[in-house]
Amino acid sequence: MSAYTARTLPVHRGPAAWSAILGARPPAQVLDGDLTADFTIVGAGFAGLSAARRLTQLQPDARIVVLEAGRVAEGAAGRNSGFMIDLPHDLASDDYAGAGDDKVMIALNRQAIAFARAAVEQYGIDPNFFDPAGKVNGAASAAGHAHNVSYAQHLETLGETSNMLDPQQMLDLTGSHHYRSGLYTPGTVMLQPAGYIRGLAAGLVGDGVGLYENSAVTGFEKQGGTWQVQTQRGSVSTGAVILTVNGHLESFGIERDRLMQLFLFAAMTPELDADALTLLGGQPRWGVTPSDPMGTTMRRIDSGQGGNRVITRTCAALRPGMAATTRDLARASKVMQRKFDQRFPQLAGIEMEYHWAGHLCLSLNSVSVTREIEPGVYSGCVQNGLGTARGTLTGIAAAERACTQSSDITGYFEAEDQPKRLPPQPFREIGANAVLRWKEWKARDE
Repeated sequence: MSAYTARTLPVHRGPAAWSAILGARPPAQVLDGDLTADFTIVGAGFAGLSAARRLTQLQPDARIVVLEAGRVAEGAAGRNSGFMIDLPHDLASDDYAGAGDDKVMIALNRQAIAFARAAVEQYGIDPNFFDPAGKVNGAASAAGHAHNVSYAQHLETLGETSNMLDPQQMLDLTGSHHYRSGLYTPGTVMLQPAGYIRGLAAGLVGDGVGLYENSAVTGFEKQGGTWQVQTQRGSVSTGAVILTVNGHLESFGIERDRLMQLFLFAAMTPELDADALTLLGGQPRWGVTPSDPMGTTMRRIDSGQGGNRVITRTCAALRPGMAATTRDLARASKVMQRKFDQRFPQLAGIEMEYHWAGHLCLSLNSVSVTREIEPGVYSGCVQNGLGTARGTLTGIAAAERACTQSSDITGYFEAEDQPKRLPPQPFREIGANAVLRWKEWKARDE
């Protein structure tokens, strides 16, 4: 193709609360002029920064530039729930059990976690931002409990441990009478995602990586033997381009009509005072994913992660234009308030400090787009809603491909099929959102 133009740039609804609660930081360094680089990475999320770190390992003397459309950790990297999960977590299933070789995926996810843990140690990232606490699948209904039982049985066949929690144990953990059971698994790392990503970015800059924020890439093209990457105020002449923009891969005309642009929504309380914490009860840190993937994720954090707060995440909307609407966010905010009040009647009516939308990208057949697009252009995109672990893996794989290195990570992604083509518009958007609403209704208690 040799020439790519971005049709759209990222649009975010609401603030990235995980970043906001960490406070101010120095002004962004914006690309203002012309540079040369061996590798230019587009996107500074989990995939992009993991790609940059892997490049520093493979080619320590390479000139590496990372271009980010906004501020680091204020896009999707600061809008997720912060679960870095090792076990199967198929969002299209009833109980997260994967449809492929789960043992292979578990091994890869654990490589991603080990890679992130090593970065925490190497760059001195606050360990509060990388807490290997495990997580719980919470069930509120008989159907939800059945999902937990089914998932536990699946994990047992894989040789993986889990522990079923009863209602009292769930109350002791969360302070909520809402849950009738919980399935605890120990391998998940609970991130403060913005803190981790900010720390990773700072460490890479210290290693000599050029990071430019508020420097959206508007296009890139082949000129002679190099690629010219254009931003609004500058350019980079580079030997290789690595795209780590998740769903915005489609903005550049790649895999058009094959990627599902999905938005999930979240809300965060203000910092809870001593009286509210007494009423809340439970433990100071925990994470509960719903037993039904279309249910509600809840998480509690403490002062080491940005304040004593509770995060609620639920609702989904498919928006092929890659922008959630203000109406989407308003609707989700009402639902999230109801879900919070349902779980914590002792704090019912507390006004949320933050509401936001987060952009995910999925494919119908749950594959990523992690490959060489054409000579000199590489992709580490489409995380299928698993951006912290899968994004880390796709970033590693894209960097290795760009350096002509092979590993079990690159082998896994190279063996994947192309994403399946989606139904035409307007049926795609209308039909998908109707299905999402039906699934949300079915999982209403979860």
